[in-house]
Amino acid sequence: MAVEFRDLRWAIAASQHRSIRQAAETLRIKQSTLSRCLRSLEHTLGSKLFERTNGGTRPTMEGREFLEDARRIVVEAEAMATRLKTRSRRESGRLSIGIHTSLSAGNLRATLLDHRHRFPDVDRQFVDRASEHLISDLASSAIDVAVVADPNPNWSGKSLVLWSERVVAALPAKHPLASHDVVHWGELRREPLLMSQRGPGPELLKLLISKLGSSDPCKLLRHDVGLDRLLSLVGMDFGILLALESATGVTYPGVTFREVHDAEGPTRLNFRVYWRQSNGNPLVRPLLDLLRERYPDLSADPGEN
Repeated sequence: MAVEFRDLRWAIAASQHRSIRQAAETLRIKQSTLSRCLRSLEHTLGSKLFERTNGGTRPTMEGREFLEDARRIVVEAEAMATRLKTRSRRESGRLSIGIHTSLSAGNLRATLLDHRHRFPDVDRQFVDRASEHLISDLASSAIDVAVVADPNPNWSGKSLVLWSERVVAALPAKHPLASHDVVHWGELRREPLLMSQRGPGPELLKLLISKLGSSDPCKLLRHDVGLDRLLSLVGMDFGILLALESATGVTYPGVTFREVHDAEGPTRLNFRVYWRQSNGNPLVRPLLDLLRERYPDLSADPGEN
């Protein structure tokens, strides 16, 4: 005869209260029902679990060992049930998000903070790569969604327009352009520019070429390092760095940020979220719903999956 999960819970209650009567009241069952359950459990296990005296009910040595294991089983089972319930409500599990912009400021930072507040049990895994690599990861199911700048012509799946970010120039604090309120594209023509294949670097290079009308618009200093190291190089006067406004939330010694303008004003890059319609991860939809809620003016049809 198998031991039922209910029997474990009732035995634990009896040991906690040290009284069959009080345990039965807590469990909202008859005292006789609890007594029969405990005796049946002892018969099934072939071992006496409780000493019954006028002073109460106390576990035997064998009972203490059994109850220790029973508590562990009950706790693990209840935790498993909670995880399954939250998972079915799309509130827990792992969500892999591809990003290629800074999280020090801006809309992506605010969105992720909001998502964490609403779904605290979701395990978010971030992948930071260039947009082409993120789209490739998305196609191969290595990530669930990708938030990147500018439309990607190589993607045939789903996408949603989100926000735009202003392009900024990170300048050495003593650079002559740092005294200007804004920087114009033409003023960058003869400047050494730090460039990276990571993050939005490729998109910013395309933008630079389009604005200056040349495939070799200025001296490009390429480095295979992250944004924080590039900004440190700017502070060391190694060159100027094109970045997005989301990078301005952290102060770097010797670095000044200025917006980059053309004749029409600030230059912006649009952001999109990309995902596979066939993705079976139930956590994708709540994130997309949150994005549509936060950016309704640019959202697609709310019924879209």
